[in-house]
Amino acid sequence: MAEYTERQGGTPAKASAATADRTTELARDLAGAVRGDVDFSAAARALVTMDASNYRRVPVGVVAPRDADDIAAALDICRGHGVPVVPRGGGTSIAGNATGVGVVLDLTRYFRSIVSVDTGARTAVVQPGVVLDRLRDHVAPHGLTFGPDPSTHSRCTIGGMIGNNSCGSHSVAWGTTADNVRELSVTTYDGAALRLGQGWDGAPAGLRSLVDGNLALLRTGYPTGLPRRISGYAIDALLPENGTDLARAFCGSEGTLGVVTEAVVTLVDSPPARALAVLGYPDESAAAEAAAGLLPYHPLTVEGMAD
Repeated sequence: MAEYTERQGGTPAKASAATADRTTELARDLAGAVRGDVDFSAAARALVTMDASNYRRVPVGVVAPRDADDIAAALDICRGHGVPVVPRGGGTSIAGNATGVGVVLDLTRYFRSIVSVDTGARTAVVQPGVVLDRLRDHVAPHGLTFGPDPSTHSRCTIGGMIGNNSCGSHSVAWGTTADNVRELSVTTYDGAALRLGQGWDGAPAGLRSLVDGNLALLRTGYPTGLPRRISGYAIDALLPENGTDLARAFCGSEGTLGVVTEAVVTLVDSPPARALAVLGYPDESAAAEAAAGLLPYHPLTVEGMAD
């Protein structure tokens, strides 16, 4: 039907031509605004149509920014064209989180620096494209590591982990990514550069009034006692009794609140020796019921295996 309409000069063909013109204009404007790579080729787009999930969405193009100024410029151009933006780390998400039909920001090509490590404070300053294992290898000689360790640790990036609020098998000892992030440098989609930590300094306009106006809901509407709660917006992290932690609230927002350009993360002591205890139970229910009783012994991980 589309082929017939095109021969007849119908609307679908005209719409397709208009879309192509807009895409060409977008690519040209991006190439003129950023120093990084702008690639709207079929090959570049195909490489980011999917992540580790079964979902596939074809983006309009890919931009690999070189610095925070590039990110701000790309967001400005895309905002002017009304095109959505998807910040992408290693593409290890299993729910389609790293896919989108707009412009993909590939933060793995140039944003890969471990800026600094403070062994005394047990912190590291990293860019979002740093692969987790690279950070762990870098600080291992100091007896330190980054606690959260998803199964994709050899390829997931710190920025992607912040987006997902990733955890991993050692979350019973060291928590989720949100538990191990101190500060975030973020570029918002309206172009603001923010430094998020604890307290209201650097908070977007209107956020404090949102929290102050909904204290009762925030205190009663969020579940407690779930240390691995990683989905949805963690607005309850902004409550005063929770430290008004802007960086923590940003974790898990899947790139919808802004683009991370730098992160200050907490490092933990890597145990010099580890031991494995294999405990047998009559069935899986009995094992699950017994797991809570193991926590006072401060295990690094608690895993279950069936038959």
